Amino acid sequence: MAEPEAQLLRAVGLIEKDTNGDALWVWCYPSVTAELRTLLLRKCCLTDENKLLHTFVFGQYKRSWFYITTVEVQDSPALKKVTHFSIVLMAKDFNPEKYAAFTRILCRIYLKHGSPVKMMESYIAVLTKGICQSEENGSFLSKDFDARKAYLAGSIKDIVSQFGMETVILYTALMLKKRIVVYHPRIEAIQEFTRTLPALVWHRQDWSILHSYVHLNEEELEALKACTGYIAGFTDSEVSSRSDLYDVYVNLADSEITVSPVVKEAMTMGKLHKEIGQLIVQSAEDPDKSDSQVIKDISLKTKEILATLASLTEISDGNEKPTLNAEALKQKRFPPATENFLFHLAAAEQMLKI
Repeated sequence: MAEPEAQLLRAVGLIEKDTNGDALWVWCYPSVTAELRTLLLRKCCLTDENKLLHTFVFGQYKRSWFYITTVEVQDSPALKKVTHFSIVLMAKDFNPEKYAAFTRILCRIYLKHGSPVKMMESYIAVLTKGICQSEENGSFLSKDFDARKAYLAGSIKDIVSQFGMETVILYTALMLKKRIVVYHPRIEAIQEFTRTLPALVWHRQDWSILHSYVHLNEEELEALKACTGYIAGFTDSEVSSRSDLYDVYVNLADSEITVSPVVKEAMTMGKLHKEIGQLIVQSAEDPDKSDSQVIKDISLKTKEILATLASLTEISDGNEKPTLNAEALKQKRFPPATENFLFHLAAAEQMLKI
């Protein structure tokens, strides 16, 4: 059982804010690159001017997930010169609940002992055995936190109650692997909303498209632009003017979705989209249905669409992967928007002949 955890955890780090108001990296194990240290200082809220304390934030940078828990130090004899500190975990997997639970335990250990050594012992215990136990600080068992649970933790129903029929725009953008940028001044709102979106395309179960906490910083934006399709969250309203970053812009604070002119053609809505939109809304508004049942309903509709697409493909010379037969698609005489969507979906699924 020890194996998986050892492959998932990458590093643990500690950032402190002292009584002079300086936030500094004080310790990490085994190591964190200088580039990442700068990034994580930016994310941890201790260097922030607005003095808002974010107890827990998470995000992704270059295929590595970061999870940061920040606490205020109140009467800890072990930490006299420290006002706040952040515990940072770097990991390979998306699982906010798991790492929030683990960082909380590490925080308690540090508050009590004021020394990273004890934290390192717990970190190594989780790394090697997948578990750390202590009477006073609580225990953590990594196998309690299934990845599937993390995928289902957000609420699709909340998204639909905010955006209604427009949710189909988000669904279409995700199906076509477009770039979605989400803005809200509160990072907690961004994280809650963006982490749920990949569930709209449940058949892919791909949370690597999620970049839930991005700053308008050159390195970060370059790394983001290197991804094909993504969901990126920003708390800086200036992102709305960065049309080079998005195909679909979601102003979460004002409940507005804007489709960029660049993808207008690929995202043309028609009868099929209306059907999908109605299905999403009806399912989400059913008080007897849980979020996971709503995801299942949407997923069944997606499977139908993919089956239709598969029926229009052929295996051509020496190509293992079936490709779209454009002639067969034309003969079906679908409404133009449906034909257009299936064609672009085939492109997203890499089913077009090059």
